[in-house]
Amino acid sequence: MNDEKRTSERVPVNLPTRWHGATGSHEGRVEDLSVAGCFVNTTGAVDVGEIISLLIQLPSGRWLPIRGKVAFHHQLTGFSISFSILDDKERENLNELVAQQSANT
Repeated sequence: MNDEKRTSERVPVNLPTRWHGATGSHEGRVEDLSVAGCFVNTTGAVDVGEIISLLIQLPSGRWLPIRGKVAFHHQLTGFSISFSILDDKERENLNELVAQQSANT
């Protein structure tokens, strides 16, 4: 039996991020990216359900602003977020980034 819940293609990435949540501003790395969510490797603390603002540094050096909702917290490792609250522009930019990173793998 397959317990895999993800329906979107996941792309392995290692992109710098700055993020802001209830505990303030932090830095980390975005990993395992899809149009539905990602994993943020960081030591900053979050709560499940919290809304996070991310700035993801693209390979071009530009920063992509995006928001997500914390789906799962991995103590001392980071957290998974869901991109279920994006507006049209954020979703378009995210789709473009995932397609670009997918082509590079």
